[in-house]
Amino acid sequence: MHKSILIPSITSLYSAWNWSLSIIDAQDWVKDIFTKPRTTRYPMKLLRYWFMYNLILEERIRLGRPLRICEIGVDRGQMLRFTHDAGIADIACWVAVDCRLQPELLESGYTRQIEANVDLPGFFLDEEYDVIIVLHLLEHLFEPEQLVQRLSAVLEPGGVIISGFPVTPKWLASYWQKKIRLTASKFGHVSVFSPQRVKNMANSSGLCLDFISGAFLLRKSGSFLENYKVWLRFNLLFGALFPALGGEIYWRMRKT
Repeated sequence: MHKSILIPSITSLYSAWNWSLSIIDAQDWVKDIFTKPRTTRYPMKLLRYWFMYNLILEERIRLGRPLRICEIGVDRGQMLRFTHDAGIADIACWVAVDCRLQPELLESGYTRQIEANVDLPGFFLDEEYDVIIVLHLLEHLFEPEQLVQRLSAVLEPGGVIISGFPVTPKWLASYWQKKIRLTASKFGHVSVFSPQRVKNMANSSGLCLDFISGAFLLRKSGSFLENYKVWLRFNLLFGALFPALGGEIYWRMRKT
């Protein structure tokens, strides 16, 4: 069994201050479809793509070659477009998987598109990847650990699964999950995650959790505060120090 880190981690503290926020300036397309009306320069909702981009970039640098990427739950292709607009263009392949492929994806640049329900027992991927992205997906599944276990089997040695979702302290998570399942709509949130559950999910899948960080103390979407990088930095620092209280949590699990 691989030993996973628990929080706060030196890696996440370092990253909160050293990953560039300037790449958000180049994200006009994502801002236009994701933050309406677009009134601020650094909308905190874009941090979900910012975290994934930086984790992808670290793998690109580590391996020194174009990556094989699979993204599950692609919506309208925001993650791929964010990455391209931020400057990563040499991707070996980027496969899209979604239960319903949107018309916008036809000209999005994915090398392959697969329409599939990943919550079904028969779901599988027929290729191996350096990076698998499941951004804001697992909270919609009743058995997210089962999917992570299946995905770990198709990672290249040293490959990673990266993700993020809302976070809840461990002492509250079980109660909150039971509560939201009583009123969850179709495709709504049905699973609740604490940092400890993320760690356990990595261990049960034979993966090493080597990055975990919360994202914010307070998200005031559309506020004038979102025009200032220092506001994002403050929230990122809080999330790194107190991930269970960080609003959302982002992580990387590695196949060692």
